[in-house]
Amino acid sequence: MSAARSIAARGLVLALLPFVAIAAEPAAFALEETTIAELQQRMASGELTSHAIVQQYLDRIAAIDRAGPALHAIIELNPDALAIADALDAERKSGKVRGPLHGIPVLLKDNLDTADHMHTTAGSLALAESIAAQDATVAARLRAAGAVLLGKTNLSEWANFRSAHSTSGWSGRGGQTKNPYALDRNPCGSSSGTGAAIAANLAAAGIGTETDGSIVCPAAANGLVGIKPTLGLVSRAGIIPIAHSQDTAGPMARSVADAVLLLEAIAGADARDPATRDADAHRAEYARFLDANGLRGVRLGVVRKLAGFHPDVDARLDAAIAALRAAGATVLDPVELPNLGQYDEAELTVLEFEFKHDLDAYLAALPATARAPRSLAELIAYDERERAREMPWFGQELFEQAQRRGELADPTYRAALAKAKRLAGARGIDAALKKYTLDALIAPTGGPAWVTDPVNGDHTSGGSSTPAAVAGDPHVTVPMGFVHDLPVGLSFFGAAWSEPKLIRYAYAFEQVTHARRPPRFPARIDAPAAVATP
Repeated sequence: MSAARSIAARGLVLALLPFVAIAAEPAAFALEETTIAELQQRMASGELTSHAIVQQYLDRIAAIDRAGPALHAIIELNPDALAIADALDAERKSGKVRGPLHGIPVLLKDNLDTADHMHTTAGSLALAESIAAQDATVAARLRAAGAVLLGKTNLSEWANFRSAHSTSGWSGRGGQTKNPYALDRNPCGSSSGTGAAIAANLAAAGIGTETDGSIVCPAAANGLVGIKPTLGLVSRAGIIPIAHSQDTAGPMARSVADAVLLLEAIAGADARDPATRDADAHRAEYARFLDANGLRGVRLGVVRKLAGFHPDVDARLDAAIAALRAAGATVLDPVELPNLGQYDEAELTVLEFEFKHDLDAYLAALPATARAPRSLAELIAYDERERAREMPWFGQELFEQAQRRGELADPTYRAALAKAKRLAGARGIDAALKKYTLDALIAPTGGPAWVTDPVNGDHTSGGSSTPAAVAGDPHVTVPMGFVHDLPVGLSFFGAAWSEPKLIRYAYAFEQVTHARRPPRFPARIDAPAAVATP
């Protein structure tokens, strides 16, 4: 059995196993919550090498992801990781240090191409033998910065654009990813594996991708910082697509500072992605904006219509607002975000048209050795043939709806795209910022993680990802606190190219609150013991 088929078979077994309650807390981990800066300091002093760091994370993955809680966050490990670390250690010994990511293990979501011994599959068995001919630009830039690409993370298959009844974090190849804060709960998607893995300290940091919510939701649900960049700041070349008008990659990390180091490495213009033509004019040295006093004099607006879905989340939001005000911000509560909800139908129409166009182009360009479907139509047929393995829980109605769409010259598509961008951007976020003279908008990123339910699919309680996702504007989520021991996040979003401002606000809030704490892998969240009353 080939390596790809072996992995695919294992993924099928994981997908069909019942959820097992694991109550024992894993053994202590020497690198738990260690930052990238701390890892660099320890390598610079000679206390650690990249090889030693990589090996510790590999051991952690074996103990936490493959055994123990069995998170199923990692879909494939890089067999060359230790050799790459050795080469980077040799560079350091010779006096060459490429930068702050030199020798640092990073995980990539399994929809980013890597031209190495790892596969790129979007979690689908249809691509189980697909090895890219060229790195995604994000992967190439991380390598150039000295990062060790430790492996690929599981995801909601096809980045959660297959069925409206899907279970986030499930893929045919990788099975069901678990939330490390409660193993019976969902990690949110589609960057589910990256969220669970980084929260569980399986690597220093990771890369996710977002079309609408797929960075910020799993980041918040797993107690992480997530940065969804402005559309066009980070190249999408070599990333399995959903829709070019909304797709972007971005960092997920345990701190704002770590996320910023990844963003600095991957941002910038790329000839392979025309949308990045203005990126170099807007990219910045984002680490300069890590200012603990960065909330002084800032005007923020609370979009209360993106809250109100859970009273305990609202309580965390109220506490966050108090912390923001104490740190020097002026917080207007509430503010109106115009046209909220008025572009949801148009967004779906756009995604369906672009998914068909963009995925057809990606599949058609795969190497002949991939032995994969070459179009969405062929992929739909593959899933039907492999229904038992690929569709045990939910179907592919979004695939089928997309396949029925026409070309991008279709007036229906053009009208929907113009409407969505106008209402979410110029007449949405931009209009609110101008009306209230705001620097950014804030809202809860989402609710606490829900119990994973493959029969009924996801049942999220609320979220704030859509306005920035549709507008193509930046969105940063940072840990805000806990609801019944489940993490929730605070979102900062604003105008295009405002990453420096959002990073400054998120970092200052993080430094005031220190809301993140590492997971302890309980089997479930139990109700508190009843208190006897006299």
